Amino acid sequence: MEQTGARGAGPLAGAPRVRVPEQAGREVRGPAARRTVRRNSVRGQILDALRAALVGGELTPGEVYSAPVLGERFGVSATPVREAMQQLAIEGAVEVVPNRGFRVVERGARELGELAEVRALIEVPVMLRLARTVPAARWSELLPLAEATVTAAAGGDLARYAEADRAFHGAMLSLAGNRQLVEVAEDLHRRAQWPLVSGPVSARRADLVADAAEHMSLLEALIARDIPVVSTLVSEHFAGAGGLT
Repeated sequence: MEQTGARGAGPLAGAPRVRVPEQAGREVRGPAARRTVRRNSVRGQILDALRAALVGGELTPGEVYSAPVLGERFGVSATPVREAMQQLAIEGAVEVVPNRGFRVVERGARELGELAEVRALIEVPVMLRLARTVPAARWSELLPLAEATVTAAAGGDLARYAEADRAFHGAMLSLAGNRQLVEVAEDLHRRAQWPLVSGPVSARRADLVADAAEHMSLLEALIARDIPVVSTLVSEHFAGAGGLT
């Protein structure tokens, strides 16, 4: 069992306790959980809240967090927190520290670049194929998702942007009709969104508006079936990937 002396919330230390509702569709409030909960289980809701805290920089790379202490702050037992952390360990966001808790993985620019390269190898060829086959009307249906990334970027909300970003990319790839492709791409995308060990959160927020603008430009090119522009945009999008693209 983790020692309760391990850091429970880092930047969340001064936050009020967060009560996680039992039913889906209700909003979880507090610095660690600013998104609308969509999962039925407490574990799933805690997992969503922790993912948001990771992306938003509220859980610090290199720090150890205790499940009992985090559970106290969320207003739940340590069990769903520990289960959620174990899922994050599978995803590569944290690592188990015996008898202490979970340490947020310290990642560097090299790992982020490797993830961007793998994502490009998967997504770019698919997008170019879809650009030649999917009718403009189908691309137009994705405009609300692209606009959602613009709205999140304007608000500077890293967690909300990350969610909107994954939704946009996932919707585009789903047009290929390959569920395994979408699941693999989403896993890689989520891993790419975990924060770097260095670099201020403000610098990451500054990139959101540009990334969201790329989404809009890409969708406009897809609707116009301008293949050369699509090719350039998707290649540049991943070449400059900074984790939240």
